[in-house]
Amino acid sequence: MSFTDLASRLQNIAPFHVMELAKMAAALEQQGRHIIHMGIGEPDFTAAPAVVAAATQAMADGKMQYTSATGLPALREAISAHYQQVYGLQIAPSRIVVTAGASAALLLACAALVEKDAEVLMPDPSYPCNRHFVAAFEGKSKLIPSGPEHRFQLSPQMVRDNWSAQTRGVLLASPSNPTGTSILPEALREIVAIVNAKQGFTIVDEIYQGLSYEGAPFSALSLSDDVIVINSFSKYFNMTGWRLGWLVLPERLVAPIEKLAQNLFICASSIAQHAGIACFAPESIAIYEERKAEFKRRRDYIVPALERLGFKVPVMPDGAFYVYADCSALSDDADQLSIDMLNQAGVVLVPGLDFGPSTAHSYIRLSYATSMENLQEAVARLEKFFAERRKA
Repeated sequence: MSFTDLASRLQNIAPFHVMELAKMAAALEQQGRHIIHMGIGEPDFTAAPAVVAAATQAMADGKMQYTSATGLPALREAISAHYQQVYGLQIAPSRIVVTAGASAALLLACAALVEKDAEVLMPDPSYPCNRHFVAAFEGKSKLIPSGPEHRFQLSPQMVRDNWSAQTRGVLLASPSNPTGTSILPEALREIVAIVNAKQGFTIVDEIYQGLSYEGAPFSALSLSDDVIVINSFSKYFNMTGWRLGWLVLPERLVAPIEKLAQNLFICASSIAQHAGIACFAPESIAIYEERKAEFKRRRDYIVPALERLGFKVPVMPDGAFYVYADCSALSDDADQLSIDMLNQAGVVLVPGLDFGPSTAHSYIRLSYATSMENLQEAVARLEKFFAERRKA
């Protein structure tokens, strides 16, 4: 074997087409084109002032050494208090492991739970990196077509029907990327009960849970102490580049995950951790809630605007900052439509190609994590784009 040979597992990792489209957009911008980006799911807001001040102070005080692999005790306690305040849940700080973003949390969970050829159930469509975390440990993601009639989420019956001798667990997201839809609490409760009865694992990605717009706050942690929850400072707390997240684990998994974290990451960024504590200050929460209201305002503008353009939005997104829209009345090739909208209208929307085969060619994802002015300009450009297409 030469150093140029690559591990065979890489064959199971597909390119991320969202990023490929972003590169195409960047090339057009270098030519002087003005591009409106509604592709990548990144808040246009940045960290709250108290968070930036806490990071600055931590650096000034020299608090830049390694921390425990499970995270700063003060941060774990702050996260625990947040669950009590928002969800009314008593989550022991000892069950919380601070990670280098939600990606590291998912990597650690899969490293601990996924064996070679083990099967993990997840909906189609879903965030592509989730299935690639499973593939990285030579497991197999079983994507189950989950259409609008199921809010693009797994139903309890889907879990029953698709569980096999090789199935190890389920990996869900609520609210979801790319759809912005949540699993109804009663459906999730039943799924957790099914999986527990089969002695499997339930991982629920809740990184968009803070950006839920309808109903009372709800976490899967209220259903069972065996549920594994992933969360992040990236979305609600507007800290994407800080790479800070957390896991909530059953007590019996904390030591194994800590051992993995010690070896794979040592710890999350110490500066980001010290800053993260300030996220939970009342003045910071007030800012995040104002920004959440702004995201909802954008959602309430863009969904009817898309429908006027000829897209169909079969399920109103109740969280995150995405709309998953059916474009089949406008094109039979979502990928080509996305390229045409970019080149001709200067608007970045991404096709369903990344998110699973069942919606690959008939859906596009829009991120409304951009200003209202950009959304309005994008709609005006797309109105012109589709009018010219109809004339051609």
